[in-house]
Amino acid sequence: MLERRRIGWSAAALLAAGPLAGPLAGPLAQAATAADKEQKLAAGRSATEQLLLLMDADRNGKVSRQEFMSFMDSEFNRLDVNKDGELDVKELTQLRVRPGIGSHK
Repeated sequence: MLERRRIGWSAAALLAAGPLAGPLAGPLAQAATAADKEQKLAAGRSATEQLLLLMDADRNGKVSRQEFMSFMDSEFNRLDVNKDGELDVKELTQLRVRPGIGSHK
């Protein structure tokens, strides 16, 4: 499974990609942009599938409210480095990266 940090960066990259080339762009630029868009959509799809695998505790292909909330609670606890029950700017900007492929517990 893909570690959560990489999923977050994939989602951020999709949001930061910005608008596609406008109607005044040449055909080659438009073709390149269309290819880039397809590549980004595929990456987003893959990241979403990986996130589903991380959250889907009973492996039924769906994420229940309970599975989602359990996942988010575990993530909060992982990010709350000083264990004060709150996430501050430092904790959110210095997210701990888990190298390689791991599993969510």
